[in-house]
Amino acid sequence: MQSMLRPDALKGKNVVVTGGGTGLGRSMTEMLLGLGANVCITSRKLDVLQKTAEELEKTTGGKVLAVACDVRKYGEVEHLAAAARDRFGSVDGLINNAAGNFISPTERLSSKAFQTIIDIVLMGTINCTLVFGKEWIAKGEKDKAILNIVTTYAWTGSGYVVPSACAKAGVLALTRSLAAEWGRHGIRSNAVAPGPFPTKGAWSRLLPGEMIEQFDMAKRVPLGRVGEHQELADLVAYLISPFSGFVNGEVVTIDGGEWLKGAGQFNMLDTVEPGMWDTIEQMVRGAKGS
Repeated sequence: MQSMLRPDALKGKNVVVTGGGTGLGRSMTEMLLGLGANVCITSRKLDVLQKTAEELEKTTGGKVLAVACDVRKYGEVEHLAAAARDRFGSVDGLINNAAGNFISPTERLSSKAFQTIIDIVLMGTINCTLVFGKEWIAKGEKDKAILNIVTTYAWTGSGYVVPSACAKAGVLALTRSLAAEWGRHGIRSNAVAPGPFPTKGAWSRLLPGEMIEQFDMAKRVPLGRVGEHQELADLVAYLISPFSGFVNGEVVTIDGGEWLKGAGQFNMLDTVEPGMWDTIEQMVRGAKGS
């Protein structure tokens, strides 16, 4: 993956990417490796991480550390941080990318459904941010960067993905709050709000079966297309790099103008007939198990 940055832009930098084994996380990791960074990738599935690490080391020549970690569990995040430091000596950047989401009318959801998404998205981001941020502050390490992956409906809200909207709004508040508080420690805190960047697994769960064709996201984007992974990865690489050293507390939208055309990315699901939601729920459960 070619970048707008020079090939050695991240040489000597060590970055942790949560949810780095698949999808957009993998694309970000590949970009960082291509720019000279060492990358620690993490998720709950060690076999997937190890496969990704092996493949990306071969294609980029970079160094990848795969560590299984459930970001919902603080102790496992502490183990992740220790493993990254043992391997690379230090950690310069954290990309909070791990997420979870599903579509559903809110009245069909239980409290547990909210908790599941909030624990992954919001508490997972908080756990990682606290573990790495506390270490940096305690050791007096500066020029560190935290980058959170949010979404455009973090500030507009969106029907049918309300747990995700609540959690992402919390991450957005965390981003801006720590930019103000931790800037004095030499820690920058920024976020990226992607629009539609389809990935095979995530999008088949969000819009299962024929829904992905019925609700064509490209039609919602003024530019008439969805995003390319490299476009997002390039922006992420810039914001985690020293070249963005004076960018702090910013949330960069990369969605082709989608949210300006129609706020609330999943509000269009109003058109789904009430009786269809049972069928959709079964398709979602089937996609999760695939």
